[in-house]
Amino acid sequence: MRNVTLNNGVEIPQLGFGVFQVPPAETQAAVEGALEAGYRHIDTAAAYQNESGVGAALRSTGLPREEVFVTTKLRNGEQGTPRAAFDASRRALGIDVIDLYLIHWPVPSQDLYVEAWKELEGIYERGEARTIGVSNFLPDHLGRLLAATDVVPAVNQVELHPTFQQRETLERTRAAGIAVEAYSPLGQGRDLDADAVTDAARAHDATPAQVVLAWHLAHGTIVIPKTTSADRMRENLASASLELSEDEVAAIDALDSEARIGADPATAAFTQMPQA
Repeated sequence: MRNVTLNNGVEIPQLGFGVFQVPPAETQAAVEGALEAGYRHIDTAAAYQNESGVGAALRSTGLPREEVFVTTKLRNGEQGTPRAAFDASRRALGIDVIDLYLIHWPVPSQDLYVEAWKELEGIYERGEARTIGVSNFLPDHLGRLLAATDVVPAVNQVELHPTFQQRETLERTRAAGIAVEAYSPLGQGRDLDADAVTDAARAHDATPAQVVLAWHLAHGTIVIPKTTSADRMRENLASASLELSEDEVAAIDALDSEARIGADPATAAFTQMPQA
């Protein structure tokens, strides 16, 4: 598995395993399966309510802690109390040091993300998180953050797939030395039927999902596909050995239609907190 070296020298496996929308009761088994298949990068979030399942899987597999890279995220409704939220995630995961801690959304209507980031800087400086970063940050959010704080985010995790490539955001992110990480990397399955994808799949005797993941990897993007199927876990992991031609990459690049699936970070204002 290839690693990406982040801007502080920490290495992150380029292909990880995401647990978004994995039910809490199924998370431990799913993560155990992913680790058994060979994944060494697990992405969760407090908002997913399955951090404890991730932690249980880490303990049950017996892998050395330093061999598994763990990401979790600060909920929108806790941007005013990031210290307490971070400690709650550590307890849920059962680990002392989180490898990557992200601000999940900017929520500009709250106007708290800069102050939250300053708290994360302290967490990072004390070694409680090996790296810190952001998620769903658009160029204006990044610009404000970089101008007002000291630590450059290591990662910007954004919705990214062939029909939604966010080129301006990616250019601004990479220009600042921030790694790009893709969620919903397959467009929640909507991008798998495109001719450019299926043609490449036939040419390489691969699945369309493997082709799209290989496209992400070819661009140097960190990617975190999600599945609870053991077969698909292995298939997705095998995309790391699939090399597309320049023409195949260009054909998939041409699929961009600016068709967002998720919420718009410019206006998203949900709290992500459990309902009473």
